Amino acid sequence: MSELANAEIEIKQEGKRVSWPIPGRNVVKPLVLALLYSLIHSFTHLLLAQPRTNGTGPGERYYPVHNFRDEFLVYDDATKAYIPYIDEFHADETALSLFIDLESNRNYTLLLRTEQDSYLFVNAALKRKLQAGQWQLLRIDSLYRAYHRPARPDAPAPHTELFLTLYGPPGVQGKQVIIGQPISTTQKAVVLRDDNLSVRPRIRSAYSNFLGAGLLFLLATHALLYALYPRAFRRIFNIRDLLSLRSDEDSFLINRPLSSANVLFVGNLGLVTAYLIVFLQSRNIDVMTPGRLFAGEHQSAWLVGEFVGLGIAAFVTLLGKYFLLEVIGGLYKLQDIVNIHFFKALQSSALFFTGLTLLLSVIAYNTSATGWVPELLLPLLLLFYLVRLGWFYVVIRSQESIKNLYLFSYLCIVELIPLIIGLRFAL
Repeated sequence: MSELANAEIEIKQEGKRVSWPIPGRNVVKPLVLALLYSLIHSFTHLLLAQPRTNGTGPGERYYPVHNFRDEFLVYDDATKAYIPYIDEFHADETALSLFIDLESNRNYTLLLRTEQDSYLFVNAALKRKLQAGQWQLLRIDSLYRAYHRPARPDAPAPHTELFLTLYGPPGVQGKQVIIGQPISTTQKAVVLRDDNLSVRPRIRSAYSNFLGAGLLFLLATHALLYALYPRAFRRIFNIRDLLSLRSDEDSFLINRPLSSANVLFVGNLGLVTAYLIVFLQSRNIDVMTPGRLFAGEHQSAWLVGEFVGLGIAAFVTLLGKYFLLEVIGGLYKLQDIVNIHFFKALQSSALFFTGLTLLLSVIAYNTSATGWVPELLLPLLLLFYLVRLGWFYVVIRSQESIKNLYLFSYLCIVELIPLIIGLRFAL
């Protein structure tokens, strides 16, 4: 069996012997190994204790006394007031504010850091520009002397709160506002441990549980398809077959686009697409604007419903594309290449989106930095669809003699125009 990947199978089909290469195992095996690694890493990561830290601030020379990560506020036009920041609704907000009690934090230091250039406002007045990646240190005693207002007859209580605003890139990612205490150089460094027994509620994420279970579910669906249709599975997940100009038009995968095998593979591709959308949403990346595609609380049952709904929508869209190919192909008298076009589209999408899902999952379970995903994802998708459009032209052109004007018009209607419309909604 070790020579199976490089062997050829001879199949009797309609009285003919057809030699068919099976190089797909060298593609399937790395995908399965990467998926298994992501699953093992995701489940074991939940069982391990949280990492230990030695301090914070420049050179880790400060003990973190209080972190304002979950106390940011945003201004709400509807209520004319400041409300708590919520990732699901305020990911596009560029001005994040918070109140700091100066009286309760005397003798401490306020530490600020942003991953991108931002601006610091104190009591609605611009004070300084925050350089990307650099810590800004403010003595709270100095802030207290500058902004403390004693009690007056019209205001019996002294004003000791400081209103601080960070204006810069949207969201809270990369923004740190911490109250810290300098570590004494004469004492032994104390290792701050976050894995001690405490009465703090355990932070649970419905997304983490769902994404791990979702990867396991996709592994099961791919294994089921491989068990039911091994020949079709090897051919669809086969880069060499995708890049081949010759197409076996007698294959049931091509001449029967709505066969049970093709429909199941289209449904599986819809599930992969749905999982990818939910994964991006868990990283506060909106696939379509404005806001979320589905509004609701982030509970496991709600996530499962969203996953199923997105999977059905993707499945219907992919089948709808086949009927669009049939209609446009009939208008341009290109019925003979419609089935080949649909199979190549299914093949390329299955390879690309499955590989992209595995890549993002492996990276996400091994690092917490996901700021690069929005900047990379859209150019990567554009490159994929443009390269696929050019390759479809080459493949279809090699099948039969077609006037370039007809072929360009056909491809623009069924490939380029839907891409432009999708980008219009995405942007």
